[in-house]
Amino acid sequence: MREVRVIQKLSFGEKFGYALGDMAANFVFQAMLALQLDFYTHTFGLTAAQAGTLFLVVGLGVACFNPVMGMIADRTTSKWGKFRPWLLWTAVPFGVISILTFTTPTLSPGAKIIYAWTTYILLRVIYTVNNVPYASLTGVMTQDPDERTSISSYRQIAANSAGFIVQSLAVPLVGILGRGNSARGYQLTMGLLSVLSVIFFVISFFTTEERIQPDPQQETSLGQDLSDLFNNRPWIVLFLVTLFYFSAILVRGNVMLPYFRYVAGKENLFAWFNGFGLASLLLGVACSTAVSVRVGKRELFIASMILSGLFSMVLYVISPQATNIIIGAEVLRQFSFGLSGPILWAMMGDVADYGEWKLKRRATGAVTGGIVFALWAGLALGGAVAGWLLSAYGLVSKADVQAPRTQAGIVLTASIYAGLFFLAAAACLFFYPLSREKNQSIANDLAERRKAASAAAK
Repeated sequence: MREVRVIQKLSFGEKFGYALGDMAANFVFQAMLALQLDFYTHTFGLTAAQAGTLFLVVGLGVACFNPVMGMIADRTTSKWGKFRPWLLWTAVPFGVISILTFTTPTLSPGAKIIYAWTTYILLRVIYTVNNVPYASLTGVMTQDPDERTSISSYRQIAANSAGFIVQSLAVPLVGILGRGNSARGYQLTMGLLSVLSVIFFVISFFTTEERIQPDPQQETSLGQDLSDLFNNRPWIVLFLVTLFYFSAILVRGNVMLPYFRYVAGKENLFAWFNGFGLASLLLGVACSTAVSVRVGKRELFIASMILSGLFSMVLYVISPQATNIIIGAEVLRQFSFGLSGPILWAMMGDVADYGEWKLKRRATGAVTGGIVFALWAGLALGGAVAGWLLSAYGLVSKADVQAPRTQAGIVLTASIYAGLFFLAAAACLFFYPLSREKNQSIANDLAERRKAASAAAK
């Protein structure tokens, strides 16, 4: 007999409102990725080494706070739920700290270093306090596995749209608003983006709803949460996938500008390369839900990672002067990669379901926080690997021309090495045990359990 599928559809308004929360966070996240190094070295006054040390130490340190924040969110009790209230509570502090981080104070060099460390630590902490509960919401807004993918598609489109806004408009805004004063320009630009972030977080809070709650009789302890994670095979696999996934993004992303500058000799084409790639990425994200409901999340994710790896590696055999082919390959790579974007976040809810089904305890925040730790660790690892590889191949900072060996190293890093990280993510996914049919079976079983528990409580 065919099993009845759990269906719990959400309105367009709730999905759109939820997605605005990711757009809000990505106004700042994308600024951290694309602008902060330039801000610290060319405006604030730090050396590249000082900024790099700041990013590495704080990045790895605060990454460890992600699973802790997940456990805190799991233990939150409020009339609004466990995760939603954190969007409201952190909205204004998030905006204020974002502005302060991109503000250049009139202080001595030593005091400015202290200011930079203090504000960057605060920014990374408030980002975690806000983002881990936000990401956990996906797992409790609906018990429908396919609807989770749809929710994640909305948020990925919003997040990548924020990336497009920051990468295309922020630098011109710094010049326009600063009128020659980059410090003032950065402060006003981040002020504008931060105001939008606060507004979008509040909208996200008011338009979403938590529908899945753990058993009120469930006993909670930090030790049990950690034990459950390491007894949850899908969580372990997804942790490793996330680590390789975000390492691949940074290895590839950090070397494409040097590729166009030193190998292709056409730095001005970098913006076109990114523009066409981002448009293709958004198309892939938009198609993700429709494809995944037919073939399954795991299968689509595997195909996405294999294709992303192969289309990365093909750069190795393309002539640097064949820019049309390079951009064409990037369009195919980004479309393939975009197909996986919503799936990673939707899988977190599925993994939380599996933990509740197998271990009789639900810890959505702990599951999400642990995966987000892997995300930040992957970003740190990927950035470090890219830097180490370019250094090993003899990259000379601020040089107009690089040695042939260095150019070859840039090509290898952007193609073969980045591709291997994508393929490593694909290899891990072969050990992910939750097929489409298994996800639906678990969702049905949990729905019956909750119905029985509700009836018994009356």
